[in-house]
Amino acid sequence: MFHLKCLVMISLLNIVSCYNILGVFLHPGKSHVDVFLPLMKELADRGHYVTVLSHYKLKVPIDRYTDIDLVGEVTPMKEVVDMQEIADNKFSSFREAILLGEMANISCETSLKMPGVQDLIRKKKQHNFDIIVSEFFNSDCHIGFHLLFQAPLIGITSSTLMPWTSKRVANPSNPSYIPNNLMRYSDVMTFGDRVLNTIAYIWHQFYFDVFINANDQRLINSYFNRRMPSIKEGIYNVSLVLTNTHFSLNLPRPLVPNVVEIGGIHIGKAKKVPKNIEKWIDGSSDGVIYFSLGSMIKGHTFPTDKRKEFLKAFGKLSQTVLWKWENETMEGKPDNVMIQKWMPQFDILCHPNVKAFISHGGLLGVTEAVHCGVPVIVMPQFGDQFTNAKALESVGGGVILHLSEATEESISKALKKVLSSKFRQQAKELSERFRDRPMSPMDTAIYWVEYVARHKGAPHMRTAAVNMPFYQYYLLDVISFLILIVSLTLYIVVYVLKTMLKLFLSSSRKVKIN
Repeated sequence: MFHLKCLVMISLLNIVSCYNILGVFLHPGKSHVDVFLPLMKELADRGHYVTVLSHYKLKVPIDRYTDIDLVGEVTPMKEVVDMQEIADNKFSSFREAILLGEMANISCETSLKMPGVQDLIRKKKQHNFDIIVSEFFNSDCHIGFHLLFQAPLIGITSSTLMPWTSKRVANPSNPSYIPNNLMRYSDVMTFGDRVLNTIAYIWHQFYFDVFINANDQRLINSYFNRRMPSIKEGIYNVSLVLTNTHFSLNLPRPLVPNVVEIGGIHIGKAKKVPKNIEKWIDGSSDGVIYFSLGSMIKGHTFPTDKRKEFLKAFGKLSQTVLWKWENETMEGKPDNVMIQKWMPQFDILCHPNVKAFISHGGLLGVTEAVHCGVPVIVMPQFGDQFTNAKALESVGGGVILHLSEATEESISKALKKVLSSKFRQQAKELSERFRDRPMSPMDTAIYWVEYVARHKGAPHMRTAAVNMPFYQYYLLDVISFLILIVSLTLYIVVYVLKTMLKLFLSSSRKVKIN
């Protein structure tokens, strides 16, 4: 039946091929699906049939797009992050891997037992998927769908590559200059930074492989109603990884052929802002500063003393401020500050009169600012936000202001820097580099998804390193062999020299005696 539909679509839309694609997005974070769902919608718009497992159904249904809703009784994710908890250091880089694992266990189990998912599993024979597109984040429980349907697997990330993702495709992750995205480094590190970065890579990989994957295997065995193959069979059989990065922003690093950058895929065309916001922006002769800490950090958790410092600094500006603030009121707010519970961030950032952005460092917001050419003051709070902030600072697109160090003076100093003509010019040049590509991020992603489907999983793109044992990949056997040869050679040389010396001394004594 599916192939008959494809034949009809091919004749009507004049497309080369029509594929049946399953999208598996079990993590409930809104910023994550904001990367994935535009791709799935575009695949449907281009004539493919897509079935999507996610916590976010389309508000307006579209043709060839089937939603399987994962929203259940259990909320599998903390929706509000308390900034005081962050200040109390409850989100350390090493503990975050454990927190991600705990979150993954809840979201995986909640999702896999949903009636729609169980119905999909039971009716396996009724589905003939050509491709599975799945999020690579804090769990591999999604591998069960790859093992069940035996379709080529494409991973997609909403962030930079997680420490354990690169291993799936043997992508180089040298900790001497590639920062672990749960740490707080750029690509230039001190000796101490490199030590901690290396330890973090080892710890995160160990924790994921030993603890998270063991739980993933348990969930797969439980919810796929059969004794499934080992999860390892699927983990190292990845056809392609689409990563939400671009070297101009996220720093250059080596990529194997089946890792493709699609940074900015969620970005569409900027629309006109709402009238009340437009009036505020247009009425500011010296420009506007936009302030938002994302969807998870709410206004009522913002430390009162820090809010007062920001308001004092804002009150001295000739510019006006748009502050995304979830409360109805803000005590001590000066007249040049406008608060509102929700604002269309991308549309605001691309308005020509917006001069700077104060952000928590979420990758989507940072990417939007770079796309629009707006300099950023980054106040990272947790997760990959520190790495995003360091990367943006390294490429000249922003400055870092830690909330713990935020005073009226430091805030004013940071604002003065990003509002300078020199810094704003740097942001414009960064935007030009970010946009300068042979294809748009969306067209790039679509091309490679279809490429993998056309070539039956494209196994020719996978390097031999994927199947190499640890000791071979790092040349430990070769190094050991060479050390042995050198040591043996040195031993023989020393032995020969000692023997010759003994013979020489012995003959010398005989000569003296004679």
